[in-house]
Amino acid sequence: MEKCKKIWKNYRFTILLFCSIIIGTIIGMVMKEDAKVLKPFGDVFLNLMFTIVVPLVFVTISSSVASMFDLKRLGKILGTMFLVFFGTSFVAATFMLIAVKVVDPVGGATILVEAGEALEQISIGDRIVQALTVTDFSELLSRNNMLPLIIFSILFGIGVSTLGKEGNKLSEFLNTASKVMMKIVGMIMYYAPIGLCGYFAALIGEFGPNLIGSYARSFILYCVVGICYYFIFYTLYAYLAGGKVGIKQFYKYILSPTATAFATQSSLATLPTNLECVEKIGIPKDIREVSLPIGSTMNMHGSVLGSILKISFLFTVFGKSFTGIDTYLIALLIAVLSGVVMSGIPGGGLIGEMLIVSLYNFPAGAFAIIATIGIIIDAPATALNVVGNPVGAMLVTRIVEGKNWLERKMTHKKQG
Repeated sequence: MEKCKKIWKNYRFTILLFCSIIIGTIIGMVMKEDAKVLKPFGDVFLNLMFTIVVPLVFVTISSSVASMFDLKRLGKILGTMFLVFFGTSFVAATFMLIAVKVVDPVGGATILVEAGEALEQISIGDRIVQALTVTDFSELLSRNNMLPLIIFSILFGIGVSTLGKEGNKLSEFLNTASKVMMKIVGMIMYYAPIGLCGYFAALIGEFGPNLIGSYARSFILYCVVGICYYFIFYTLYAYLAGGKVGIKQFYKYILSPTATAFATQSSLATLPTNLECVEKIGIPKDIREVSLPIGSTMNMHGSVLGSILKISFLFTVFGKSFTGIDTYLIALLIAVLSGVVMSGIPGGGLIGEMLIVSLYNFPAGAFAIIATIGIIIDAPATALNVVGNPVGAMLVTRIVEGKNWLERKMTHKKQG
C-alpha cells in the first residue's frame, strides 16, 4: 500500500494525463467525426500555453543566465563544460536521426493532417538567419520567433550580470518573475487533462486508431534507442574520461540517480543524488558544483533524442518528406538547442516543442501531437537526461585536469 502511495505521488499527474488521453481516445472512437465538437476544449488549452510561452522563455532564461554569471567560476571549466554539453548532445541527435531514418516511428500509417501554409523553400543560410534573428524588437514577442527570443534573453541575462551589485535587484526580480511564470504554467496544467481529452477525442474521431499505433511504435523505438545510447555512448564517454577505471566507477554509482530519475521524472529533483554520485566517482568539488546544477537544465540527452523523434513524427503526420541536408541540419540544431533550454521539471519540453512547431511552420495543432510524445517518453527521457550529467562532468574533468585525473584521485583517496 505504501509503495502504491509513493507511485501515485510521483506519477499522479502523468497518470491523469494518460487517463485523459485514453478517455479522449475512447470518446473519439465512439463518436467518430462528431467528436470534433469537443475540439474547442483542446484549443483553449493550446491557446493558454501559447500565451504564456513568450514571457516564460524570457524570464526563465534571462534569470538563470544572470544568476549563473554572478557565480565565480573558472573560465576553462565553463568553456569545457559547454563544449561537452553541445558535443554530446549533437552525438545524441545524430544517433536518433539515423534511427528514425532506419525505422519509421509512424510505421507507414496513413495519417495526413492539414498542414496549413506550405513551408517556404529558402536556402539554409537564409533559414538560419531567419531562425536566429528578427528585424524589429516587437517581433520577439511572437511565439513564431523563439530562437531570437532565446538569444535576446541570454544577452539580457549577461547584461544584468555585468552590472554587478547594481544588477542584483533586477536579477532578483527576474528570479521572482520566473517563479511566477512557472506557477502560472502549473495553474494552466490543471486544465491539461480536460484540454487533451477534448483534443484527442476530435483527433481520433477524425483520423482513427492509426495514430494510436503510431504512438506505441514511437515509444518502443525511443526505448530501444535510449537503452542502446545508455549502454553504448555513456560507456564510451566514461572510458574516454577515465579508461576502464572510469567505466567501473561510473556504473558503480550511477544506478541510484537512474532510479531516482525514473521515480521523480525530474532532473532537478535528482540533482542531490547526482551530486552525491559524482562525489563518489571522484569529480573535483569545483567542477561538480558548476557542471551538475547547470547540466540539470542545460544538458539533456533524453530530450535531444526525443526532439528528433518528434520532428520525424510530425513530418510524416503532416505528409512532408523528412529528407535533405538542410532539413537534417535544422533538425539537429533544434534538437541540440532543445536539450540546452529544457526545464528540469516533470513533463518539461514546452520550449523545445514550440521550437519544432514554429521553425518548421507546422500549425498550432502540431503542438498537442508532439506534447503527447513528450508525455509517453518522459520517464526514460528523464533518466537519460540525468545520467548524462555525471558522465559529462567526467569528460570535463578529463579535459581540465589531464589524462590520469581519476587514477590520481583514487590513489589520494586510498592514502587518505
